Amino acid sequence: MKRRVFLRLAVLFLVLIASSTLVLDLVLERQWRASLQQQSEADLRRMTSIFAARIAGSSLSDPFLQESLLSMAQAAGARALVIDSQGRVLADSARMSQGSAHAAPQLLEMPEFRDALNGRAGSDLRKSAEGVEYVYVAQPVPGGAVRLAHPLAPVRPPRRQIWWALSMSAAVSCLFALVLAALAAKSISSRLERILAFAGRLAEGDFSARLEDDQQDEISQVAHVLNATARRLQSSFRQLEHSRSELEALLNSMQEPVISISRDGRALWANQPMEVLAPTGIRLGQPVVQTVRDPNFLAIVQEAAQHGRLATARVMNVVPGRVFAATVAPMPSGDVVAVFHDLTESESIERTRRDFIANVSHELRTPLTSIQGYAETLLEGSGSRESLRDFLEIIRKNAQRMARLTEDLLILARVESGDKKLQLRPLPAADLLRDASDYFYDHCADPAMTLEVSNEALKMVSADRDVIFQVFSNLIDNACKYASQGGRIEIGARDVDGFVQFYVRDFGPGIPSEHLPRLFERFYRVDKARSRESGGTGLGLAIAKHIMLAHGGTITAESELNHGSVFVFNLPEARAATA
Repeated sequence: MKRRVFLRLAVLFLVLIASSTLVLDLVLERQWRASLQQQSEADLRRMTSIFAARIAGSSLSDPFLQESLLSMAQAAGARALVIDSQGRVLADSARMSQGSAHAAPQLLEMPEFRDALNGRAGSDLRKSAEGVEYVYVAQPVPGGAVRLAHPLAPVRPPRRQIWWALSMSAAVSCLFALVLAALAAKSISSRLERILAFAGRLAEGDFSARLEDDQQDEISQVAHVLNATARRLQSSFRQLEHSRSELEALLNSMQEPVISISRDGRALWANQPMEVLAPTGIRLGQPVVQTVRDPNFLAIVQEAAQHGRLATARVMNVVPGRVFAATVAPMPSGDVVAVFHDLTESESIERTRRDFIANVSHELRTPLTSIQGYAETLLEGSGSRESLRDFLEIIRKNAQRMARLTEDLLILARVESGDKKLQLRPLPAADLLRDASDYFYDHCADPAMTLEVSNEALKMVSADRDVIFQVFSNLIDNACKYASQGGRIEIGARDVDGFVQFYVRDFGPGIPSEHLPRLFERFYRVDKARSRESGGTGLGLAIAKHIMLAHGGTITAESELNHGSVFVFNLPEARAATA
């Protein structure tokens, strides 16, 4: 770039100098020629006047006229000529001797002689017969005219000398111009290089770059405009970065996974929940099919990108066992953004609700059917007194079963919703075990069943005594009903890290392993027929689980066929609960 600027300036200077030299040559030469001609003509007029005055003092027929004229011509450095009024040449300095007068009528037609014979001075500029340029001046004398002719060549310098002088001056001017062009090119190119470097920094995203130029010219004005542009770009970029950061923080704070996809199906951006959701992570810049291989999702992405409209679909192949509702919306740039709504929990809740309604309906239908049937029988008035009493007993048992079911449902609802406020206080494990043993002796119908109590806990627990009593009562009821052939039940407590662990163990037939994961579900029974015969509602273990969750503890079941079962629940120690 520096070379191009230098060459352009050098050519420009050379063209200016050449054109200026040519113009000066033409103008100066003409002015010089005109000035020399005027000066020569003026000098020649004075000398002609002197010659005319000297000749006027003598006669034109003076035999010494030729000699006098010759001496005067030599003194003036000009050619002298005298004619009479008839055009005869009386004397001529170009002739060495005076001869007889000879006629030269053509002289009468010459401008200078025509004016002189008419009584006034005349002059003319023309070439002689030999091709020499002369200045002719004539003055009138009595009976004729005298003329001096002076050649212009001696007073004009040769044209070659003029051109040589002009060429030398032009060469010096060119050298000086080249030096000036080099200095100007260096200055301008260095400033342009700074501008280019500044533009390069802007192109790389460095909007803090600034141009320093203190000169007052067009380039400095360009630098000021570029600095103002850089400041505006920096301000706009900061605002854009701030908005982008806010948007990114907002999207990352969302629980829903969000991913942006280009119009050609490549992943552009994803928030943190989406990164966690994808099993292999989001591969930015790669086809989204490498991350999400669900055909329904890919179809709505293509639909939104091609048709520019909102599209939704049910997606099940992103994470095994989880269901999502994907919504894909087009953006003005042609890209799309997809949001995943996790439907797994809501569908599980909905399924649980349906199952709960079905189970409650099923549990209520049996006692209601019995009550309705026996009540109709009683209304008919048939049967003996003993059978009527049996019918009423059946109605009473079914009504009690419905009352227990209703009560357990209310307890479960209060515990799940948090409406039941726990009265937590520090309690020794021995008090809770004593309440459990009292319940066993009061409610266990099998007199052959024995209870063993083992207390190794030294810590206090933070618990609601009445609610924990309900947990123990449910577990002991189950142990008495389903493990009566075992002959004994063990309850106990021991210290673990940060908790006190309680357990209820029976030595009955045990529970098959396939039932253990679902034991704490509502209305789930291992032996449905036996549970209904014993009056169970199927809600005791579900109530126990939610009570433990409300206390910040856990409850689990372990069992081995023909070796009994053990239910273990942990309560936080009092210090941990109050810290």
